[in-house]
Amino acid sequence: MAAPVAAVARRLRRPIRRSPAWQGPSRRPASTKPPPAQSSAVRDAFLSFFRDRHGHRLVPSASVRPRGDPSLLFVNAGMNQFKPIFLGTVDPRSEMAGYRRVANSQKCVRAGGRHNDLADVGRDLSHHTFFEMLGNWAFRGEYFKEEACSMAWELLTQVYGIPEDRLWVSYFGGDPKIGLDPDLESRDIWLSLGVPANRVLSFGPQENFWEMGDTGPCGPCTEIHYDLAGGVGAPQLVELWNLVFMQHNREADGSLQPLPHRHVDTGMGLERLVAVLQGRCSTYDTDLFSPLLNAIHQSCGAPPYSGRVGAADEGRIDTAYRVVADHIRTLSVCIADGVSPGMSGAPLVLRQILRRAVRFSTEVLRAPPGFLGSLVPVVVETLGNTYPELQKNSAQITNLVSEDEATFLASLQRGRQIIDRALRRLGPSDLFPAEVAWSLSLSGDLGLPLDLVELMLQEKGVKLDFAGLERLAQEEAQHRAQRTEPEQEQGLHLNIHALGELQRQGVPPTDDSPKYSYSLQPDGGYEFGTCEAQVLRLYAEDGTAVASVGAGQRCGFLLDRTNFYAEQGGQASDRGYLVRVGQQDVLFPVARAQVFGGFVLHEAVAPECLQVGDQVQLHVDKAWRLGCMEKHTATHLLSWALRQTLGPNTEQRGSHLNPERLRFDVATQAPLTPEQLRRIEDTVQEAVGQDEAVYMEEVPLALTAHIPGLRFLDEVYPDPVRVVSVGVPVARALDPASQAALQTSVELCCGTHLLRTGDVGDLVIIGEHQLTKGTTRLLAITGEQAKQAREVGQSLTQEVEAATERLSRGTQDLGEAQRLSKDMGRLTEAVDTAMMPQWQRRELQATLKVLQRRANTAIRKLEMGQAAKKSEELLKRHTKGPLIVDTVPAESLSGATPTFTAEAWALAVCSHMGGKAWGSRVVAQGTGSTTDLEAALRTARTYALNQL
Repeated sequence: MAAPVAAVARRLRRPIRRSPAWQGPSRRPASTKPPPAQSSAVRDAFLSFFRDRHGHRLVPSASVRPRGDPSLLFVNAGMNQFKPIFLGTVDPRSEMAGYRRVANSQKCVRAGGRHNDLADVGRDLSHHTFFEMLGNWAFRGEYFKEEACSMAWELLTQVYGIPEDRLWVSYFGGDPKIGLDPDLESRDIWLSLGVPANRVLSFGPQENFWEMGDTGPCGPCTEIHYDLAGGVGAPQLVELWNLVFMQHNREADGSLQPLPHRHVDTGMGLERLVAVLQGRCSTYDTDLFSPLLNAIHQSCGAPPYSGRVGAADEGRIDTAYRVVADHIRTLSVCIADGVSPGMSGAPLVLRQILRRAVRFSTEVLRAPPGFLGSLVPVVVETLGNTYPELQKNSAQITNLVSEDEATFLASLQRGRQIIDRALRRLGPSDLFPAEVAWSLSLSGDLGLPLDLVELMLQEKGVKLDFAGLERLAQEEAQHRAQRTEPEQEQGLHLNIHALGELQRQGVPPTDDSPKYSYSLQPDGGYEFGTCEAQVLRLYAEDGTAVASVGAGQRCGFLLDRTNFYAEQGGQASDRGYLVRVGQQDVLFPVARAQVFGGFVLHEAVAPECLQVGDQVQLHVDKAWRLGCMEKHTATHLLSWALRQTLGPNTEQRGSHLNPERLRFDVATQAPLTPEQLRRIEDTVQEAVGQDEAVYMEEVPLALTAHIPGLRFLDEVYPDPVRVVSVGVPVARALDPASQAALQTSVELCCGTHLLRTGDVGDLVIIGEHQLTKGTTRLLAITGEQAKQAREVGQSLTQEVEAATERLSRGTQDLGEAQRLSKDMGRLTEAVDTAMMPQWQRRELQATLKVLQRRANTAIRKLEMGQAAKKSEELLKRHTKGPLIVDTVPAESLSGATPTFTAEAWALAVCSHMGGKAWGSRVVAQGTGSTTDLEAALRTARTYALNQL
C-alpha cells in the first residue's frame, strides 16, 4: 500500500499546492443527494450547523476595510478580525474577549498586496477578487483537532451530502529543518473518521503549515480537497476547506515556541462549495453569478455566457463576462464598506478594478454607457439580505460606479486613439514607445494602468519597451522622492538671463487665474475646467530657448495662460497633461509647474514634436489637485486650532503640503503636550464637522493692513491679494468692526482650497518633533488616511490595556514574566512606528515605559529569588572547603548587566592571579596562578558586590 500512496502523493503534490483553476465545462453532479437549491441555503446551512449542533456564536462579517491593521489593503481572510485574540491583545473588557467558539461568513477581497488574484480573474473558471469565506473558530483551547475535523467531516458528508469517496485530505508531514514532527494526530483522526489511507496525504510546510506573518501565531493545517474527476482517470483535486491549528508562535529570531493557548481557525470559500454542491465545475456557473451573467447578456447583447477559457474563448467574450461579474461584486461590497476608488492604497486598487471592468465591458462586450452601474441592483439582490449595508448604500454605489465609468470611458477612448496613432508609425519589429505608454498612465485623468496598456498592446501583437518604462519609472521615483523635500528639488528653471530676455521682448507674465476655476457640484464632487493656451516659449533640458522639441525630449514651456498651480506658498505643484487643439490623441504629460518672476514654467517629456505658437488645451490631474486642496484647507484649520490652543500670538514658521500629507512648523515655547495635541485635533474636527463654506476673494492689499487677527507670514504678498476666510464672507471678515478674523480662520493665501470644510473629512497629527529650539514641526494627514490612523491608535490602545491587565495579574513563572517583558518591547516598537494620532502615541509610550519597568522589576525579583534558593541549595551540598565546584542550570541569563558580565568578572579575578580570561557576557573562562585561593575568592566576591 505504501508505494501506491507515495506515487499518488507525488502526482498530486503540484495540484494540491496550487489549487488549480477549474477548466472544464463539465456539469457532472458532485453529489448523489439533492444539494441545497441556492447559495443562500448553503450559507445558512453552514451557520446553522455550527450554531445549532455545536454551540457556536454567529458573528457578523467585518468590513472589507481593515480596522487598525495597516499591513492589509483589504480584509482577505475570515481570521483578520480575530487577530487580537490570536495575538493575546484583545481588550479583556470587550465583547470579543468572551468569544470561545464562533462562526461566520466573512467578506474577503484579494487584490493588491500579498494575496492578489486580480490578474487571474477571467482567465479561468475559479479566481475571484471578492469571495465569501465560511469559517469556524475555537479560541483558547475550546476545542482542537479532533472536534474540528469531526465537525468538518460531519457537515460535508452528512449535511451537504458530498460522497465520501470524492474527498481527500492532506496533513502536515513535518519539517526536520526546524525540528517539527509530522502531525500524526491529524492523520489518525482522519483515519478514524473512515478516510482511506490512500486518500490521506502528507505534505511539507509550504502546503500544510500556516503562518500569520513573519512573526506571530502559526501551526500545522489539514486541508480537505474535492476530486472533480469523481474516480474517472487521475484525481483532479481542488482545495475545499482549510483547518488551521494554531499551536506555535514564530519568534523574531525565527524559532518556534508553543502558544500559551491553542486555537482553531478554519476557512472554506463559499463560491467553491456552492459549485461542488450544485454540480458545477466552475464557480461562475452557480447561482451566485448566474443572475449577473444573465443581466450582462441582456444589457449588452453579447452572445450568452458559455464558460469557455483559453483558446476556445474566441473574442474573449466569456473572459469579459467573468471579469465584469467578479469586479462589480467587488466594487459594490467595497464601496458599501467605505472604500471608494482613489489614488493610493486600497482606493487605488479599487480604481484599477473598476477601470478593468469598464474596459472589458466596452471593448469586448460592447456594453452601452452606464452599463456597470446598472448591475449594482443585481449584486444587491444577490447579497443584500446577507450583507444589509449593500441595500443601505445601493444608490450611492450605483452613482459612484456610473460616474467613474463615464470618466474612464472618455479616457479609454482617448487612450485607444493614442495607441492606434502610435502604432501606425511603428515598423513590424518595433517596440511600442515607453514615452507614449507612460503618458497614458502618468496623467491622472487618463490614468490607464500600465498593465492594461500592455494588455491592449498584446491583443494587437505589439510588445512594449519595458526597458524604457523602467527608466521612466526610476526618474519618476526620483522626482517623487525629491518632492518630499522641495528645497532639494532640481529641474528645469528660468535663470536670470532667460527672465531678462523675456522682459526685454515684452512677453507678459503667465495668466494663471484659471487655476481657481473649479466648482462644487450638487453631488459633492468637484469639477475642474480645462484651459486653452498658446505656447510662447520652449526650453531644452539645458535651459536653452528653442523653437521646437522632438519626441522623447524633456522640455519646459511657457504659455500665455494656465490652469496649473505652480508650486508656491508651501503647496505642491499641479500635474496633469496637455493636448494640441484639434489633436486630442497625443498627450504631453506635465510632471510639474514652477513660477519664476511671474512666468509659469511647465515641465514635460514630449511624446512628439511641439512648437512655439501651438495652441494647446490643459487638463489638471483632478485627484492630485483635490488632494492638495484638502491638505491646504486643513493646514489653515490647523493653524487656527494652534492659535486657539497655544494663544493668539502663535506664529507659523513654514509649511508644505502634497496630496499625501502636510507639514507645519510652528513657534513654540516648549514641546507640545499630548493634551495640547489632542485639543488641536478636536478644534479642527469641530470646524470640519460644521461643514462651513470657505470664501475666497482678491482684495487690495491695503484693506488687509489693519485687520485684528488677520494672519500675515513673512512673505511678499501680491496686490491685490487673495483672502481665504472660513465661514465668514471676505467682505465681512475684512470689516474692522466685525472682529471675524479673531473668531475664525482668515488668511492671505494664493493656494487652492476646498469650498467647504466638511470635505476635509478629518485631520490627525501623526508626528511632532522639535525642529530647532523654539520651533516644532507637525506632520498631519487627512480624510481616509486620518480615519485609518485613528483606528490603528484605538487598536494599539486596546493592546496596551490588555498588556496592563496581564501585568497586573502577576505571575510566579519566570518564563511567563520574560515573555511579557518581550511583548512590552514589541508593543513599544509598534507604537513608535505606527501611523496614529501623536497625542495617543505619546500617552501609550509613557504607559509602556512604566509597564516595561514593572515587568523588568518583576523579572529581577523572580531571578533574585531563584538565585537565593539555588545558593542555599549549593551551601547545603557543600558545607566544607574553601570553594564550590558545581553546576547551576542557566534558566535565565537576563540579569547580567552591561557592566557586570561574565567576561569582566573572570578577567578581574584572573588578572589578580597574573593570568587572563576570555568569554562572553554570560559565560567566561580564564587561567591564573596563585597560592592564596582565599584571596582570589575575596576578589571575586568584592568585584561582584561592587557591580551589583
